[in-house]
Amino acid sequence: MKQLAILGTVGVPGSYGGFETLAENLVRYHDSHDLPFEMVVYCSAPAYPQKPATFHRTRLRFLPLKANGVQSIPYDIWSLFSAAWHRADVILLLGVSGAVCLPLIRLLSRAKIITNVDGIEWKRAKWRGLAQYFLRVSEWAAVRFSHTIIADNQGISDYISGSYGVPCRIIAYGGEHALDGAPNEQTSEPTPQNYALALCRIEPENNVEPILKAFSRRSECNLLFVGNWQDSPYGKKLYASYAQFPNIQLVPPVYAPDLLFKIRAGAEFYVHGHSAGGTNPSLVEMMHFGVPVLAFDCAFNRYTTEDKCRYFQSSEHLHDLLCAGDDTSIVQSGAQMQEIAMRRYRWDIVGKAYFDLAQSSMEK
Repeated sequence: MKQLAILGTVGVPGSYGGFETLAENLVRYHDSHDLPFEMVVYCSAPAYPQKPATFHRTRLRFLPLKANGVQSIPYDIWSLFSAAWHRADVILLLGVSGAVCLPLIRLLSRAKIITNVDGIEWKRAKWRGLAQYFLRVSEWAAVRFSHTIIADNQGISDYISGSYGVPCRIIAYGGEHALDGAPNEQTSEPTPQNYALALCRIEPENNVEPILKAFSRRSECNLLFVGNWQDSPYGKKLYASYAQFPNIQLVPPVYAPDLLFKIRAGAEFYVHGHSAGGTNPSLVEMMHFGVPVLAFDCAFNRYTTEDKCRYFQSSEHLHDLLCAGDDTSIVQSGAQMQEIAMRRYRWDIVGKAYFDLAQSSMEK
């Protein structure tokens, strides 16, 4: 039987980020459909105290390295060589950090390599010097030596096509899984009244400080901001500066599905500051709640929302939008966001696109 290997994530079941959620939903799609091949997912052993052999009929292979940080590079490279050694027919590589070894993989293996390049990683503000150069070389290697490139957003596709002259398949993410965590009677964590919600990793390219600054100037507008405030000097500095404002509530990451559902469903609107990364999973998940969105003005967010929400370019601009209050166009955008999400960002659509691509690759 033909074999599809998924690489580049912490593993399944997913509990870390967008690629892990993607991998888990592809596993579930494979389990619920009669597809003519077997699946393998590579997993980071340190992240899983229990190491089952399978998950929803998909085989799991555990490697003794972390899948994030500096170890992500040898982790991905090891995964690629292992998949080649085990004669995978199709390799789905999520991210480009290990792509520097693809020229050698192409020599050693007949596997068809499909790479999701994620965002334009080397342009993120957190990377400088050698790390930035390495990521740019990795991106080049991924585009040059993969058989097929996947972009999750038209903006990423335009960048890849313009920079390398290589076409991309555009496949986004699903987000309706965020609706599965409806709270029960035990979900009693308090939330503020009449609040805006922001939710992201606390990194400069997510425009965290401009969002906080805008709300610090609007004391009548409550902000609930969920993020990993204590994981970096940048986050700790912002926490120390803005936690003192009575209308701003800074809380640590929330993973419990029922509490996360309650927080999202109770928001009056959602503030999305991401400026990199293509189609952001946190945005498409929120769109399924039908909540109005104020998004940072960049091509990625405009493509994701089809130009139908309100956009801000700076802290001052966001402050002006907050002053608009119950602007009809902002309020109505919630229904538009939900319609777009149901039409474009569902896992049945995403799963079919990935497996149709994998199957056509196997047949070549």
